[in-house]
Amino acid sequence: MNDETPPGANRWRRFQDWDERPLRLDRFAAEDPDNGFAAFSSPHDPKPGVTVAGGRIASMDGIAAADFDMIDLFIARHHLDPDMTLEAMAIPATTLARMLVDLHVPRTKLVCLARGLTPARLAEVVAQLSMLEIAFAYAKMRARRTPGNQGHVTNAKDDPLQLAADAAVAVALGFDEIETTQRVARNAWSNAMACAVGAAVGRWGTLFQCSSEEAEELRIGLAGFTSYAETVSVYGTERAFIDGDDTPWSKAFLAAAYASRGIKMRCTSGAGSELLMGFHESKSLLYLEARCLCLQRAMGVQGTQNGGIDGAPLASTVPGGARELMAENLIAVWLDLECASGNDSRTSESEIRVGAKIMPFLMAGSDLICSGMGSILKYDNSFNPSLLNGEEMEDYLALQRDFEVDGGLTPLGEERALSLRRRAVEALSAVLDELGLASPTAAMKASVVVASGSDDTESFGPRDAALIAQGIQARGLDVVDVIRALARRGFGAEAQNLLNLVRLRLSGDYLQTSAMIRDGRVLSAVNDPNDYGGPGTGYRVSPARRDQMAGLRDVLDRPTVVHEEARHARDENRRIAYRVVGDAGTGSDTREVVIGVSPAFGVKLFRTVAGHPLSAVLAELIAGIKSRGLAARVVRVRHTADTSFLGLSAARLAGSGIGIGIQAKGTTVIHQRDRLPHNNLELFSNAPITRLPHYRRLGENAAAYALGELPDPVVVPQRGEAMGARFHAQVALIYAIETSLVTDDLTPEDLSVTFLGKPA
Repeated sequence: MNDETPPGANRWRRFQDWDERPLRLDRFAAEDPDNGFAAFSSPHDPKPGVTVAGGRIASMDGIAAADFDMIDLFIARHHLDPDMTLEAMAIPATTLARMLVDLHVPRTKLVCLARGLTPARLAEVVAQLSMLEIAFAYAKMRARRTPGNQGHVTNAKDDPLQLAADAAVAVALGFDEIETTQRVARNAWSNAMACAVGAAVGRWGTLFQCSSEEAEELRIGLAGFTSYAETVSVYGTERAFIDGDDTPWSKAFLAAAYASRGIKMRCTSGAGSELLMGFHESKSLLYLEARCLCLQRAMGVQGTQNGGIDGAPLASTVPGGARELMAENLIAVWLDLECASGNDSRTSESEIRVGAKIMPFLMAGSDLICSGMGSILKYDNSFNPSLLNGEEMEDYLALQRDFEVDGGLTPLGEERALSLRRRAVEALSAVLDELGLASPTAAMKASVVVASGSDDTESFGPRDAALIAQGIQARGLDVVDVIRALARRGFGAEAQNLLNLVRLRLSGDYLQTSAMIRDGRVLSAVNDPNDYGGPGTGYRVSPARRDQMAGLRDVLDRPTVVHEEARHARDENRRIAYRVVGDAGTGSDTREVVIGVSPAFGVKLFRTVAGHPLSAVLAELIAGIKSRGLAARVVRVRHTADTSFLGLSAARLAGSGIGIGIQAKGTTVIHQRDRLPHNNLELFSNAPITRLPHYRRLGENAAAYALGELPDPVVVPQRGEAMGARFHAQVALIYAIETSLVTDDLTPEDLSVTFLGKPA
């Protein structure tokens, strides 16, 4: 290339198109085991193995007991069962992998064997499974039968009014757990109170957590504002663990402290955390996470929040990274841990990659499909954007509907959402005022009720939240004070809902594995165990649940279409009048073009799918024909509604042998009497993007063909719009109306058309 060659002149321009795609904002890491960038295996991973001496683990994964680090020691003492491990470890990895996907091997047997498997063996086994097999095994191995979901409720201002309103909406959407955090650490108490009140609006049973510093989080829990915790971090290397802030023993003590006060707890771990912290020891992501999960089982926690979490974007840069994220979830459920299966971090700028990542989890089901879907907008998510956020909520609901899989959420109508938001804002305002913490104004409350995000509100900011949090702590307020305040201010239902949740703290029922609350009843692995054993078993979407999931916005049905068309009919009657002249015969005038309209054209249907009045479309076609000095005759074809046959029927009636066929939805064709039915002269197939000038030009071209000319075809420009997805339901319903008026033995009839001069 010489110096005069323009930059990029020798480049295939498709790459320029690809450069504009959101995917180009992602970056991918080369596989590099020495530097920790390996998803499933690294030459530095230990080889699986175990020895037992005197009833104790003498070596594990090639490391002698004398050389155990603190993680090895804790796993060897509290995870591995010396009576089971020799039997379990003797089973080849390939055999164990096949057992995971074998419907004849029960989950209970595999869970029992897991108690004898070392981290290296667990990682070795699941690495042999394809993505499809991992998802299938996960569906079989998860603890609870009924899937659930968890949502984030935060905002950029730490505004308690918005938190309450968004929490109420999250509950109505069906989230079984709500997690909040704060932009400013000192605002934790204010955020916790706000979400606790908001989550009590509409129904009770949604568990709630405030993610904060661990000691602070425990204090908030002891005050009754939260009902579970999960940000108790666990790491897969000793250096990362110590740098992270604790030891396995201190974490186990913390888990016991939560449980002793009736607070559900799970740990957090996930691929990539050690790599982010610089202490990966050149081990693979999966092996390090297998260590974390064995450690969590050894600690006796209810479950785990794993599947990448904050490290998910990093794990996703590595070849096989997305597969690894679900593979580690499979290890979690194999170890009989409740699994909040990640999906709380945005792993890509590509919506295709985002949608692809959620699908295996959605298909397989999970205790909690997301460990924090953003029920709020991306910019309001104080955890950083989730894989899916408030912007994509309806996309997720559509996925549930498309595949008839239960993702734990339910569509929410606009009026219901506004009602709940208003109630939540008023309830929290009453509590704040009753307890002397703040007095929200009417303007503040009104702005929050209708706000999509914090950019739309004129309400509390971080400093206000800090003063509220300070007041809660200074006066030693707890959840009982909030319940009393709600009751005194006339919010009896919300007071009772919050009290019901607090009462469960006393019974401890939701401390069972994989526990959540549905319809006032605890569901867990104890009373709702996963019994998947093949087709017809396990969780199935009930007819009632299917109806719930199908209830999206903008769902068309025939009565709706008929009602809309009846409304358009009133307008059309002021614009055009049709009169039947008689049966249509074959014309003799060679300067005549026949326009064949469909059976429902101007009778039951009155607008094209592009929204053009049929009177306007017909006027343009006639004007185009007349502009070339030819005559137009309008004929209603009654024996067919097919576009090609409408056009062919019109052509055979026309003296010129040229006809135009048009359906009420706007699809139009130019035909000639001696051509095969579908071998037309010109076709407007994309009615949704066909404009009135196009119809006029089509009329002109029909006249040109009648004059023996060969005009340039009229092309309706399109840019790859997915018109099928947008219009096919409407088209099918409209066409059903068309075909309902078709009668095989009826001949076409001539129409006299009068334009009444009213504007469209």
